[in-house]
Amino acid sequence: MSQFFQIHPDNPQARLIRQAVDIVRSGGIIAYPTDSAYALGCEIGNKAGADKIRAIRQLTDKHNFTLVCRDLSDISVYAKVGNSEYRQIKAHTPGPYTFILRATSEVPRRLMHPKRRQIGLRIPDNKIALDLLEELGTPLMSTSLILPGEEYPFTDPYEIRQTLEHQLDLVIDGGYCGLEPSSVIDLSDDQPMVLRKGAGDTLAFE
Repeated sequence: MSQFFQIHPDNPQARLIRQAVDIVRSGGIIAYPTDSAYALGCEIGNKAGADKIRAIRQLTDKHNFTLVCRDLSDISVYAKVGNSEYRQIKAHTPGPYTFILRATSEVPRRLMHPKRRQIGLRIPDNKIALDLLEELGTPLMSTSLILPGEEYPFTDPYEIRQTLEHQLDLVIDGGYCGLEPSSVIDLSDDQPMVLRKGAGDTLAFE
């Protein structure tokens, strides 16, 4: 049965953040709030955790996870970012955007697109998520919390607990999140390409 932490969205309790990170480091899967929808996450090297997340969402092994990062320095470790891409990302983060970039050798092969060596990276504008990432010190391997057959992601942490309490190690109640997922922008080629219009304004990339 999952634990349930009520964490203040504007002033997250440091004690609960540390406990949440301990759960992640011990191999746990968490549901946590972002600036778009709730997400599922586990440590970047947690293969068993990734497999469990795929099972919850009924995803194939071809599904690409997103690395949710604390700041731009994380992005430069896991992605090849030129000056133009860096300026575009900096102008839109933290925010509800996922950027598709060319992956570096730091990214585990199983997380990348098998042919293109790409990875999705994101810095959410959410205080709880950013505090978790700062305490963890590495990105969270994440995906939006949308269950099979559902059109929209979860927005209510109590509903998440009721539905998935036997499959998750921790549900973080950070208040209600929005219904829209992040906007997905492909910056892996010369011209930006909008792959999904979501919570983030995509006008600058069109």
